[in-house]
Amino acid sequence: MMYLRRSQERGYADHGWLRSFHSFSFASYQDPRFVSWGNLRVINEDRVAPGTGFGTHGHRDMEIISVVLSGRLGHQDSLGHGTTIGPGEVQRISAGQGIRHSEYNHQADRETHFLQIWFLPDAPGGDPGYEQRAFPDNDQRGRLRLLLSPDGDLGSVSMRAGARLYSGLFDGPAESAQLALAANRLAYVHLVRGSIQANGQTLQAGDALMVRDEAVMHLSHGDDAHVLLFDLARLPGSDLTPQA
Repeated sequence: MMYLRRSQERGYADHGWLRSFHSFSFASYQDPRFVSWGNLRVINEDRVAPGTGFGTHGHRDMEIISVVLSGRLGHQDSLGHGTTIGPGEVQRISAGQGIRHSEYNHQADRETHFLQIWFLPDAPGGDPGYEQRAFPDNDQRGRLRLLLSPDGDLGSVSMRAGARLYSGLFDGPAESAQLALAANRLAYVHLVRGSIQANGQTLQAGDALMVRDEAVMHLSHGDDAHVLLFDLARLPGSDLTPQA
């Protein structure tokens, strides 16, 4: 089963200082067809205006990932971290039993464009944690680079969720990649920019492909494409085919 969801079908919110597309139900956007896919709970594509941001707020029992696409994102948390995340960097917050943090665009003249991604953890509670790592473009060119995994495999960022996130940059017919999928897993393709073919489906920027019962994901014919491919745990009730 493959379900292609176009970019314009996502939820959208414009708060003035923040413009956000929601791939899954979030805040005021609620759609029972799109609550989660496996243990993937949130993909928000956020654009934060200069000099604004998210004030201090709390989370618990969630693996929270930030992937900056352009601009810079300042971060402070109750663990004592004060950092800035730039393009090509991945930040992971394990909320555990509770963490408070803020995110801010300190730039005076440029918006920050980033993806906020949430995974359901394997188990609730535990101490909160933090990790941040850079992944150069040349590590992603024409291939799938592992960004996140449960065990930090191949230099990826580790997290407390049974999922693996890959990133790839593809341009032209000579660049392609494929990923084998286990029978009990789900896949999710999110196209950040450009266009690409995923198992014969043509995706444009912002489109997503929800995948179940496919043995292989094949990516090809990219045109300035930046693609994220999720290999996800299959949870009870989380892999229902969306209905119109």
